[in-house]
Amino acid sequence: MPQWTERFALKGKRALVTGASKGIGSEACRVLAEAGADIAATARDAEGLAEVKAAVEALGRRCVVIEADLTIVEGAEKAAREALSAFGTVDILVNNAGTAYVAPLTEHSIAEWDRIMAVNLRAPFIIARLLAPAMIAQKSGKIINVSSQAGVIGTADHGAYCASKGGLNMLTKVMTVEWAPHNIQTNAVCPNVILTPMGEKVWGEPEKGDPQRAKTPLNRFGKPVEVADMILYLASPASDFVCGGIFMIDGGFTAI
Repeated sequence: MPQWTERFALKGKRALVTGASKGIGSEACRVLAEAGADIAATARDAEGLAEVKAAVEALGRRCVVIEADLTIVEGAEKAAREALSAFGTVDILVNNAGTAYVAPLTEHSIAEWDRIMAVNLRAPFIIARLLAPAMIAQKSGKIINVSSQAGVIGTADHGAYCASKGGLNMLTKVMTVEWAPHNIQTNAVCPNVILTPMGEKVWGEPEKGDPQRAKTPLNRFGKPVEVADMILYLASPASDFVCGGIFMIDGGFTAI
């Protein structure tokens, strides 16, 4: 049995992280690179991607930047194909890109519904489908879908977001059923509010954020590194028997 540092090491591994330019995505890139992985970072924000590339390369790892719009099919396909072109195969996929729209169901536009489904649910499917054949061929792979506690419990004014994340949780289980026999471990992480730019935008006002914190037993929101550390565990050999899990990172919110 290797020492714990080896069980959590990613030396020689190649990871694709979506939504990599800020928040959980940029932190995941940094943490995975610290563990030894080379990174393909994809997002729409060129400036944010440049900062991620600099941070990863400062750690001595390779970083490939892929500008792609996951609201369209071609953007999701581009992210996967350019990562494969750069690395040959991708050992770790972190489907982190996500978007939200806050409105009651009766006021929710069809256009916003479709945009959220495209980014939060369709893009993870497209990217994983394109990367899976190489993972199957090498008989190993890790897929981590960044979902949400909103995929497990209902949240007012988040109809499309909840539906997309609930769908992502079920997609995680189907990926497990189909791909675990090829030694591919697929899991989902489900955070409470995390203090990312999107989290601040939706929950930053005290009248919105304070009640949510009050319902969280730890009485605080999460930090991006706390999700990135769970992603590292699920990407590492330490989690080789962990498959099909829906992991809450919520400060105890769903325990109540």
